[in-house]
Amino acid sequence: MLWRHGQTIWNAERRFQGQTDIPLDLTGEAQAASAASRLATLRPDAIFSSDLSRAAGTAAPLAKLTGIAITLDKDLRERSGGSWEGLTDTEIGERFPAERATWNPPDGESTAAVADRVGAALLRIAASIGDGGLAVVVSHGAALRLGMARLLGLTEEGFGVLGPLSNCSWSVLGLRNGHWRLLEHNAGTLPEPVLGDDR
Repeated sequence: MLWRHGQTIWNAERRFQGQTDIPLDLTGEAQAASAASRLATLRPDAIFSSDLSRAAGTAAPLAKLTGIAITLDKDLRERSGGSWEGLTDTEIGERFPAERATWNPPDGESTAAVADRVGAALLRIAASIGDGGLAVVVSHGAALRLGMARLLGLTEEGFGVLGPLSNCSWSVLGLRNGHWRLLEHNAGTLPEPVLGDDR
């Protein structure tokens, strides 16, 4: 289960967060508590989280409800946005029009690099869980979407097929006969505007 962190003030302001360590705001804390009460009923076997505070803060209520310790993993961090971090989408478009068109920050991580990094982390996590086990992975919108795309075998041109994740929503991947399948995507809320880095 791939769970995006709750809302931050930079999400609400539509600022690119990247690896800047922005905590949850009050809305994000409430989202995390509400989602955790539902996810705990699935009886997860493990909880893994990005080491950025907005992800770890989202994982915390689930860890408290289940008694499962959170394993922090820096490979689950959001894409490094370089000089885009802290800028609004409008500011990025004005200052970096060519790079904005491909959504690749000029001094940050490329889409392919993020997909490789997060995809490898997801494979490592899956290998640590027994057959039939459930790992909850708390991370970031673009990181999760790109990692999923890599596991599902999508080409870089096809990465956009997977729509973005709303704050505190999740996707579910399953492994069957050696192949990854997308079982749910952007679940946990009614459709709502996506705020943040993931387009």
